[in-house]
Amino acid sequence: MTNLLGPQPTHLPEHTAAQAALDAGSDPAAVAAEHPDYSEAWASLAEKALDAGETVAAYAYARTGYHRGLDQLRRAGWKGHGPVPWSHRPNQGFLRSLAVLGKAAGKIGETEEYDRCKTFLSDSDPAAAEATGLK
Repeated sequence: MTNLLGPQPTHLPEHTAAQAALDAGSDPAAVAAEHPDYSEAWASLAEKALDAGETVAAYAYARTGYHRGLDQLRRAGWKGHGPVPWSHRPNQGFLRSLAVLGKAAGKIGETEEYDRCKTFLSDSDPAAAEATGLK
């Protein structure tokens, strides 16, 4: 059941050029350098670093993508709560960054940050928690 009085879902704007570059296989570092406000590039860098065991680098990349996404969410009218749908691709960079931030925080023993990220991700959209494995 949906709360009809709750906030409407927030949808980040499309970032067509950056998205096309990543989809074409461009290096996420080059995309992030050219489009530093594009969270999906930072999320890709964070995921690669985490997969390579570079936890601190993953944390840093993820925090950058997370903060860039927060800035955009606020500009889109988000008031600090409410749905951020996983199904809207421009939201996925922010949500993926949030997930890696949580995972990296957990690996370095930052339990409160891990818990905060996990809750934030699930509150944004349970599908994001499922898709990113932070549930």
